[in-house]
This record gives sequence, C-alpha cells and structure tokens, in this order.
Amino acid sequence: MDDSGIFPFLMQKAAAGARTALVTITGVSGSSVRNPGAHLAVAEDGSWRGSLSGGCIEAAVVADAIDAIAAGTPRAIRFGTGSPYLDIRLPCGGWVDVLINPVTDPAPIARVATLLADRTPALLALPLGDGSITVTSGNAPWRTCRDTTHFTVAHLPPLALTVIGHGAGVEALAALAVTADARVTTMTPDRAIAERLAAAGIAVHLLNTPREPVDLAVDPWTAIAFLFHDHDWETALIARALAGRAFYVGAMGSRAAQAHRAASLIAAGVSPDDIARLRAPIGLIPSSRDPQVLALSTLAEIVRDFEQTTARADIVSTTTAVAR
Repeated sequence: MDDSGIFPFLMQKAAAGARTALVTITGVSGSSVRNPGAHLAVAEDGSWRGSLSGGCIEAAVVADAIDAIAAGTPRAIRFGTGSPYLDIRLPCGGWVDVLINPVTDPAPIARVATLLADRTPALLALPLGDGSITVTSGNAPWRTCRDTTHFTVAHLPPLALTVIGHGAGVEALAALAVTADARVTTMTPDRAIAERLAAAGIAVHLLNTPREPVDLAVDPWTAIAFLFHDHDWETALIARALAGRAFYVGAMGSRAAQAHRAASLIAAGVSPDDIARLRAPIGLIPSSRDPQVLALSTLAEIVRDFEQTTARADIVSTTTAVAR
C-alpha cells in the first residue's frame, strides 16, 4: 500500500526537468520485506521515494539507479547471496533481484497514475533490455509476469474505504485510514461530524434520511464500514452496500444487534447469502468500544481482507496473458 507516491514523484521530477528511474523488485529468495513488483523511484539528484528492503539496500540501489539514468539503459542487479556486492548482505538471508529502468518518457508513468486514480487496474510492462516502458489498462490473475523481453507488474487500485455512521468511531476510523494511505469517503447524518471531517480534508456526504439514494455501487477494492449506534439508519444502506461489489462490508454492534439487523435485512428482501457477507460484529478485537480501539480493530480487519483479496502469484512465462 505504500506505492501510491511512486508515480507522482516521478511525474513531479519530470515536470521539473529532472531525469529519473523506476526500480522494481523482480525476484526474492528467503525472507524479504517486499514482494516482487514493489517499486522505488529515483531522481538523478539522489532523491528517492519508496522502499525495497526496509533500509538494507536502498543506498546502493539509488547509486546504481543514478548510473543507469546517466547511461540511459536498463540494468538488472542482485543483492544478497550471489551478488557481486560482497559488502552488502541481507540480514534476513537470501537475495533480492531488482530491475532499474530509466524513465525516458514520462507519458507511461502519467498514464498508470491516471488509471489507478480512476480506480482502473493497470499493467506496467518494463523492458529487460532495449525498449520503452508501456502501460495498458486491464486486470491479470498474477501480480508479476516475466517473459523474454519484459517484466510486467499488474497494479490494482489502492485500498478505498467508505465509513458510514455517527459517533466518535467514524472520525477515528476515517483519520486512521487516511494515515494508512487509504482513499477515504465518509457519510454521516451528524452535521457537526461532517463539518469536522470536511475541515480535515476528508470527503464527506451529509445524510438526510436513512433511505437517501446514495451510490454504494463501489469497486472491488473498496471496503464499507457501518458505525451506527442507531441501527434504524442501517437497513436500507447496508442492503445497498451488499448489492454492490465491495470486497468488505462490516457493521458495528453486538451479536444481539446483528441478529436484529439480519432480521431487518431479510424483511427488506436481502438474500441470506448476501447477509452472510456482512462482517458483524466488526473488527479483529472483540467488544472494542473505545473509538480509537474500534478504529484500529476495524482497519486491521479491512487491511487483512484486502491483502487476501488482492493476493496473486508471480509467474514466469513466454506469453503475458491478460484478463480484461
């Protein structure tokens, strides 16, 4: 989830006239902080954004990236076991392979940033030798794929969270999710909460009635969390959320409250299968009532499910099959 600043960094540097490179992990062995497909962005002035190893190899990678920028050609380097850099060892053991691609044309970088901002999956094809970085829209059943000429990374839109409810938990969860770099939207009938959220720069919609026709047909990379103490607000909104594509729909309340909620949803025509999708009680920490603990408990559950939902394999093949 920390790759969101990579492409804006490259775009900002290009706009300032600086040359840059995109560094990508292409393979790992043993325990590794980051998976294949993770990026680091480097500018010719030595500034950089992202992480590859938690600090073990970043300084050496930046130096090599500056050399690659000057040469204008991609280069592949191994760090750790089997590396020519005898003075750089990974404390966790194993090795990390990285591919450094000088960004000679900022257009593909701008395109992948635009696609992800528009909540559209993107395929970033990085040449292993001569050639240009290319970007296409589309999803794939893999995270990374290597063929004879390119290493391709399938980027999904980042985690988005819609928080709906009233009370201190709404503000606590929204603020915590922002620090985790999630795309946060809130909905609440509480005008004071709405004003504070807006003042904090968080997108907010003021609810006027429980049956207000708000759009909850979100994408598959969005979670929806309901934090209502007054459960009369919930039924129509939860029914709409369960009919959408959110990978996670959760609601605050006790098990008794959930039984009452399920009965209300059935009466509203929601199918038992859809009701079974609803996470309630919400969160990983049972009976968490303090707003900050509730927020942490809920966000931890959402991030865990997001990681499980988006997990895909890294493959090596002679063709790059794309699922569109």
